[in-house]
Amino acid sequence: MEGGRGSPWTRLPALMLVLLACAVAAGECRVVHVGEAHRRSMLANGLGSTPPMGWNSWNHFACDGNGEVVIRETADALVSSGLAAAGYRYVNLDDCWAEPERDAKGYLVANKKTFPHGIKALADYVHSKGLKLGIYSDAGYKTCAKAQPGSLGYEENDAKTFASWGVDYLKYDNCNNGDLKPLQRYPDMSKALMKTGRPIYFSLCEWGDMHPAKWGAAYGNSWRTTDDIQDTWESMTSRADQNEVWAEYARPGGWNDPDMLEVGNGGMTNDEYIVHFSIWAISKAPLIIGCDVRHMPQNTYDILANKEVIAVNQDRLGIQGKKVRMQGSQEIWAAPLSWYRMAVLLVNRHAKDDAEITVHWDDIGLPAGTTVEARDLWQHKTLDAKFTDKMAFNLTSHTAKMFVLTPLKSQMN
Repeated sequence: MEGGRGSPWTRLPALMLVLLACAVAAGECRVVHVGEAHRRSMLANGLGSTPPMGWNSWNHFACDGNGEVVIRETADALVSSGLAAAGYRYVNLDDCWAEPERDAKGYLVANKKTFPHGIKALADYVHSKGLKLGIYSDAGYKTCAKAQPGSLGYEENDAKTFASWGVDYLKYDNCNNGDLKPLQRYPDMSKALMKTGRPIYFSLCEWGDMHPAKWGAAYGNSWRTTDDIQDTWESMTSRADQNEVWAEYARPGGWNDPDMLEVGNGGMTNDEYIVHFSIWAISKAPLIIGCDVRHMPQNTYDILANKEVIAVNQDRLGIQGKKVRMQGSQEIWAAPLSWYRMAVLLVNRHAKDDAEITVHWDDIGLPAGTTVEARDLWQHKTLDAKFTDKMAFNLTSHTAKMFVLTPLKSQMN
């Protein structure tokens, strides 16, 4: 029996997520029936058993600098730095990779200036590094930057094109959609990807517009629960709060997505980036780097490459962490892990003041009287003290402490 199953975290039955997609609009719930072959593909495409890890061009480069040279150098840097070995395998193009118009046959064409050798050659290069290539499109008539065509009405054409190029991941945005609701648009691309026969991770970038956590598992491997993140403390924490609401809908194969990481882009302090990465990790969010990994300072690398924090994110039990207690600006997050362990995150969100934060076992779901050892994931050490029923720590403003708690073996018998 796998540890941590007796947690207070609940899930919707997988069958309900598969058979029904519920869009809440004007107080009504729309039921969408999913065909058997499509249902099997979306739940068993072999992708997303843990949250995806990789890199995306948008947060740092936007449209500027998003070209094949940057992508190749980024793939090289992921491998040479050790980030690929830590789990960051996807190298994802965002908007502005294509020509402004389709070709005469209605197919997307790579931008001849920035991707002169085409996407297939780029995919081959990325694959040669042991990595995977991701691409971007939009469930609308134009992409969000309006720099290239969207895929609305061209889903099968574009899915076949992506598959023929060797694409492994599709981020599918929500702009310029003709006022059509997401459930009128996203299923078509999902079905088109399934028909190609190539496993392509499908990231629904729907911004939380129509509560995709309620229906996204029928169509994709993850779904955005928030609007775009900005490189500020306020934006980061608000995205974390919005994403946490939907924790019970996440599970292996389908994840809540509070948007990509801003770690290393310069808008927050190093301590704030540690908070950012810690919350994304315990939230089982996709860990998609958004900085320039070719030119990282050591402190940025140390955050992104923290294997102990990554292990919480990638834990096979796949239960998203939640805020189990809030007192003013003090927060305690917790997530059950495999082998009866518990991940615990303490966050002091106060702008100036220090805080003593106490974790009580009844808040995090540990039985009374349980004695644990605590592994500090940022100090990389197991604390000498053992803790029974509670633990308390002092935190300065805008900082976090993250632990994995393991019951003593004498109590496991």
